Amino acid sequence: MTKLDTNRRPLSPHATIYRWPLNAVLSILHRVTGVGLVVGAILTVWWLLAATTSDSYFYFVNSLLTSFLGDTVLVGSLLALWYHGCNGVRHLIWDIGYGFKAQHVRTTGWMAIAAAILMTLGTLVIVS
Repeated sequence: MTKLDTNRRPLSPHATIYRWPLNAVLSILHRVTGVGLVVGAILTVWWLLAATTSDSYFYFVNSLLTSFLGDTVLVGSLLALWYHGCNGVRHLIWDIGYGFKAQHVRTTGWMAIAAAILMTLGTLVIVS
């Protein structure tokens, strides 16, 4: 047997070489937003528990959640909620058996992103 020359062998392709398909990015984002929704739910429960504990503790938690960082996290949670819902509807349509053509997958992916952004902005306008 001959000794393999490993210096001239090409590297195996990995995530930094290829452009990820939109559907792969959206699938990963769907999972990430699911975890983000759990974090948002924990923050909401913390806020509600603080409201039942004492005035000073509620003031502390409320001031954290209404600070710039807290507002950023809550708006991100709102965006995650809308995206997860829109993408979930997209998956339900797939479960029925429709929308598997490449063009439909791409179009509905962009529609889910646009709908999530528009619903987030709409919610913020209505709430403020």
